[in-house]
Amino acid sequence: MRVPIKSAIFLMSLLMLSCGGKEEKKKDGFSVRPQKSTTEKTVETPAAPSDKASERVDMTTKGVGPIKSVTLNETIDDAMAAKGKEVYEQMCLACHRIGKKFIGPPPNGVLERRTPEWVMNMILNPQEMVKEDPLAKDLLTEFNGSPMSNQGLTEEQARAILEYFRTL
Repeated sequence: MRVPIKSAIFLMSLLMLSCGGKEEKKKDGFSVRPQKSTTEKTVETPAAPSDKASERVDMTTKGVGPIKSVTLNETIDDAMAAKGKEVYEQMCLACHRIGKKFIGPPPNGVLERRTPEWVMNMILNPQEMVKEDPLAKDLLTEFNGSPMSNQGLTEEQARAILEYFRTL
């Protein structure tokens, strides 16, 4: 009986010794951890302006399509905006999310970056815009080549969506 007890104590001692006191040595070669620089930089470089087409401001171009001029009233037409929201939620929400990049750019603030004519031409004539408008081409590239599909909207529906965009 003494042999099994001594054997058990011996094995437990070996087990405890094998688990503790192990030092990990640093190996030469590839490491994923970032190295700290030994020199400090005191000069800050200014942030580069955004080169994203979705953030670029272009209030000069009207785009390619049937819309040559849009007159926006000083006040928002709430009835038209409500109709625009309804059309937007039905036809546009699959690709455009308010406040975040999705399949397409977010619509909020678009009228601070684009002319109303450009926005309506993009809604009504996306295929020609992507072929001929430089900004639309850049947007296509930025959004991984996902072209905006023509939803077959009327000018009245596009104008209502534009009015809804003014509320965002």
